[in-house]
Amino acid sequence: MADRPMLVGIVGGSGSGKTSVAAELVKRLRKKTVATLLLDMDAYYAPLEVVKGRFGGRDVNWDHPHAFDLELMAAHLTALHRGESVRKPRYDFTLSDRVGWEDPLPPSQVVILEGLLLFALPELRDQLDVKIFVDTDADIRILRRIRRDTHERGRSLESVMDQYEHSVRPMHLEFVEPSKRWADLIIPTGVENRTALDVIIHHICSRVASQGEVSHV
Repeated sequence: MADRPMLVGIVGGSGSGKTSVAAELVKRLRKKTVATLLLDMDAYYAPLEVVKGRFGGRDVNWDHPHAFDLELMAAHLTALHRGESVRKPRYDFTLSDRVGWEDPLPPSQVVILEGLLLFALPELRDQLDVKIFVDTDADIRILRRIRRDTHERGRSLESVMDQYEHSVRPMHLEFVEPSKRWADLIIPTGVENRTALDVIIHHICSRVASQGEVSHV
C-alpha cells in the first residue's frame, strides 16, 4: 500500500499570490523528484444552476462558501488521503459554470491545494497536514485582481471594481482574514519571499523522507 500523501493547503486573499506560491512549490518539489499534485479550489465552484439556487435568485456571491461544491472537494481530499485517484472538475470562468471533468489525477507523495476558504471551512481545514497563509497588502491584491480579470477572464474594469467592493472585500474580512489564525506558517509578500519558500520545501522534504523510512521498516 502506498504511503499516505501529505496535504499542504495554501490560503490568501484574492490576488495575494497564493497561486504563484503553489506553482513554485510544485516546481521545486518535482525538481527534487518528489511526486507532487496541484489542486485549486477555484475548480470546485458548484455548477451554475446549483449556485443560483443557493442564492435564491439574488446576485451570486462568488467569494461565499455557498458558491463552492464543498462536499465534492472534501470527498476528493479524503480519497487523496487514501491514495486514490480523483477527477477534478473542469471550470470555465467565462461561462461561470462547470463544463466537464479532467482526466484522473494519480496519487502523489505531496498534494498542494490553494484557495480562498481552505482554512475557514473545517471539512477542508481538518484534512490538511500543513497550512500556509500568503499575506499581501490589500492595494497589491486589488491591482493583481484587476489585471487578471480584465486580461484573462474578459471582465470590464467597472465589473471587477464593483465585485471587489460588494463581495470580495466583505468576504475577505468575514472568512479569509480570520482564517489566518489556523495557519502553521504566514508568508509575507508571497513568492518573492524566497526564505519562507526554502523553509517550506525543507520541511516537506523532511516529512516525505521520514515517511519513506517508516514505510520500509
